[in-house]
Amino acid sequence: MQDDISGWTEWNAHFDGIEEISSPSELHGLLTGIVCVTQAPTTDEWSQILNTLNVPALQSEALESLTDEAEDVSHALSDDELDYLPMLPDDSHLLVDRVQALADWCAGVVLGFGLASGHIRGEEQELIEHLQDVAAVEFEDSDNDEEGEESYQELYEFVRLIPVSLSIGRTKIPVAESSLLQNFHAKSRNQDNQPTDPQTVVEMFTPHCPS
Repeated sequence: MQDDISGWTEWNAHFDGIEEISSPSELHGLLTGIVCVTQAPTTDEWSQILNTLNVPALQSEALESLTDEAEDVSHALSDDELDYLPMLPDDSHLLVDRVQALADWCAGVVLGFGLASGHIRGEEQELIEHLQDVAAVEFEDSDNDEEGEESYQELYEFVRLIPVSLSIGRTKIPVAESSLLQNFHAKSRNQDNQPTDPQTVVEMFTPHCPS
């Protein structure tokens, strides 16, 4: 799907260059992973979520874009049409960039899902591992051919609907009742007893790289 139709052009304009996020695709994956577990966050909740990840405050238009996209993704994940689409650059971009964007998106889904749910249920483990495997994919120069394009499309179709599987059967909880904002509220109250280390959960759900 072309960038201007898919929304990539606007999405990239809002979120490209944020140092704390690998790419706009990772942010879309993070959003997707979150709404697999929770109701779509409000604009204020997005500000708090990003604060826990040490992302600088965003412009109001960018926050509104996040909020609107979360609503759209939430509906797509619950739709029988299975028309959920990751936010990725189209095929006018270099294959190496598209592969990296897909890997970033997978990493974002894993992180968002882990932060929102706080744990992974047994039946979800294999799905998460599939995402982690794709997140660890490295592009080789020799992959830049027709076979590489086919492999990319196969990977894309393989992981595209994993969020739907993670979302099915879950009763979406309010963001305030999830584990997402625990760090934010802890910092807001300046609680010193049993401090929450944001890296603990982040590291737990960070995609592994093959040794």
